[in-house]
Amino acid sequence: MLVGRPGARLTTYGVTILSESLTARVDRLKGLADQGLVGRLRRGIEKEGLRIDGEGRIAATPHPTALGSKLTHPHITTDYSEALLEYITPVYCRPGDAMDFLGDLHRFSYRHLDGELIWPASMPARLDGNDSVPIADYGSSNVGIMKHVYRKGLDLRYGRIMQSIAGLHYNVSLPDDLWQLLREIDGEIDTPLRDYRSSRYFGLIRNFRRHSWLLLYLFGASPALDRSFLPSGELPQKLRRHGEDTLVSRHATSLRMSDLGYQNKVQEQLKICFNSLSNYVNTLRHAIATPWQDYRKLGVHEAGEWRQLNANILQIENEYYSDIRPKRVARQGETPSQALEARGVEYIEVRCLDLNPFLPLGVDEPQIRFLDTFLMWCLLRESPWIPDDECDRLDDNRRLVVERGRDPELRLLQDGRHRSIADWGGEILAEMVPVAALLDRQEEGEPHGEALAALAPRLDDPARTPSGRLLDRLESTGESFLEAMLGLAREQAEAFRETPMDPAREALFDELVATSHAQQADIEAADEEDFDTFLARYFERAREVRSVTPLQTGEPS
Repeated sequence: MLVGRPGARLTTYGVTILSESLTARVDRLKGLADQGLVGRLRRGIEKEGLRIDGEGRIAATPHPTALGSKLTHPHITTDYSEALLEYITPVYCRPGDAMDFLGDLHRFSYRHLDGELIWPASMPARLDGNDSVPIADYGSSNVGIMKHVYRKGLDLRYGRIMQSIAGLHYNVSLPDDLWQLLREIDGEIDTPLRDYRSSRYFGLIRNFRRHSWLLLYLFGASPALDRSFLPSGELPQKLRRHGEDTLVSRHATSLRMSDLGYQNKVQEQLKICFNSLSNYVNTLRHAIATPWQDYRKLGVHEAGEWRQLNANILQIENEYYSDIRPKRVARQGETPSQALEARGVEYIEVRCLDLNPFLPLGVDEPQIRFLDTFLMWCLLRESPWIPDDECDRLDDNRRLVVERGRDPELRLLQDGRHRSIADWGGEILAEMVPVAALLDRQEEGEPHGEALAALAPRLDDPARTPSGRLLDRLESTGESFLEAMLGLAREQAEAFRETPMDPAREALFDELVATSHAQQADIEAADEEDFDTFLARYFERAREVRSVTPLQTGEPS
């Protein structure tokens, strides 16, 4: 392994070569790093987790009133299911601050869960068929009904069981002052900052998609599932039985990201490879406006009941599944694409991360430090556009890693060459070493470099990966998936209940419970049109093209 050897240079055959452009960019940023500008990444964490009863079954109870309104609470809500908690941290510059806030969200929740637990794994707890996954109810307001009907549509199209899977989303942005300095370094001072920033974020996304298989290998944690996840009783070829109640895939890293998890074959035709903002926005707009015959047959508004929002390829943009997304906070009345179109990319959302069941929060600070280094490496590296044939190869590499990532015989395809994960992954980590050093220039110690060094052994020893550890536990103890995860859930719940919260934060959470319920009531009282009219107006606005100048948004040009 070359990690830990700063300045190591790789050859094409496995001992590394830092591209001149990457080396030059890292060198030119050292002065800015010494001023504290480079390491100030801003990040937020969104973490999902199923509520379960004491026996490991998905909870059938409503979202606890004591946690606030899931429609309006800024930090505690639900995703698809009434039982699928979603925690959202504020944006922080220091990873430890985000982790502390996420920990207190768990501690606060456990004060109000009345004996229920938070399932620690991505693949769900014990289910009892499709209807055992309750669809989230957001109240009687038009916006609340729309969120509920959208989820009914997901059930109609894909079933509820797929929607019971949990994951972790990692949101990252660079501050505007750093973008301005990068624009000067690249000699693009005449390019509006909005356009420069969006272009560079899309370059980051393209490099991410070329190499996201590495994250799936290092952090995938779902090689097993409860047999109730496949109620039909069919046993896919990739799975084998472990005891009576568990199915495992011997070399899988992330069944959550496989065709058993978040996949949509209809969406595959969209071919979104993130070559430009306009292409991305126009493709999504096309999908939202284009009917799909099979969805039309399912019905939309039948006998006075809304079954789905529409019969198009996508009901709304959120239905598009991807391992990474460009994002911008939308204003009232804006769709996500309109916000991007009007003001450019604000941050990126990494969506391919499993929950690590061995970690109480599903993630830890070394993983965050690694992700930051990886994303900065994706940003600084050259990133040519992705043609359709390469897009297909990238999908193949990801599929191979989620299904067979720990297979020592596995080879991935890179520019016509077949590479082992250890070989190619070692090359990537070696290129990341100077990027980690750049991020560490204003840190106490070398947390980014230490994160690389801590994770590097997983490349040569798949048993060290979370997926390897989980499978080893099941095989060595004979436990079922449910027994193992339920044991971890109980241990983590006890630890959360016994550790104190930050007093100021606890007071804030208590206040947000009351204010969020009041805000939901205000929204419901303010509605002046029926839902049919509201929805028609929403999609009419969604079809509008938004375009504003930097001067109109107040952004520097």
